[in-house]
Amino acid sequence: MQRDSNHPTICKIEKIIDETPTVRTLIFSDEVLCNVLPGQFAMVWIPGVNELPMSVMISLEKGKAAFTIRKYGDASTALYNTKIGEYIGVRGPYGNSFTIKEGKLLLVGGGTGLVPLMRLLTNIKPSNETTVLIGAKTQTEVFFEDLSNKLLEKNKHKVIAVTEDGTYGKKGFVTDIMENLCNETKFDAVYTCGPELMMSKAVSLATSKGIFIQASLERMMKCGVGICGSCCVNEDLVCRDGTIFDGVQLQANNEFGHTHRNKAGILENY
Repeated sequence: MQRDSNHPTICKIEKIIDETPTVRTLIFSDEVLCNVLPGQFAMVWIPGVNELPMSVMISLEKGKAAFTIRKYGDASTALYNTKIGEYIGVRGPYGNSFTIKEGKLLLVGGGTGLVPLMRLLTNIKPSNETTVLIGAKTQTEVFFEDLSNKLLEKNKHKVIAVTEDGTYGKKGFVTDIMENLCNETKFDAVYTCGPELMMSKAVSLATSKGIFIQASLERMMKCGVGICGSCCVNEDLVCRDGTIFDGVQLQANNEFGHTHRNKAGILENY
């Protein structure tokens, strides 16, 4: 019987990987989510707490999927604290996916925004020369560097860590290093996910140089299926029309990078 993506499937947490002091990856078996397209997401139910939208992390184990979570609010902290043997509910997948171009690719990620980019790496061809920028505040918050190198072992590639305080890799904001790279190399496409202000700068940089760029947006979501309207960005619903948007769409959107909605749906400035 085909699974109904709009009804939760109960999954047991089988393995936990601590990525940093505040980030961990929860691994579980799921025959559907293990094969989602790069950029798609699921709604994750934490019993007795809430439901969250989460990009689906890859697992190197067949038939396994994962979520990488940073403890922040009540729901994300509850998911972070889920133990091996405990259960979560998942529904989906939802959303569109990245359009993978040929040639030289640049991936720009910040924090848990790296998750859809890791799945993107599993879908690019060995012929694609690929550079990955990993942004973090400090050395202890850098993760997926080794995984990126492993996923790109058949590609000509670079994985560059960038920390705001300079404790590891290059010092500065990840978009500063992106700008330097774009001045030195002609990329055929840029893909980005992370904090919206970071993505907004990345989109502006890429489009100013005529480079195709796509961003995976993260917004408040309550339903995941286009009903509640919580995730709207102007007329677009991130859950239904995204989460992937290209630079042309985003440059024409006067909310992206400027305002966001709180839990009550009220517009707030960044």
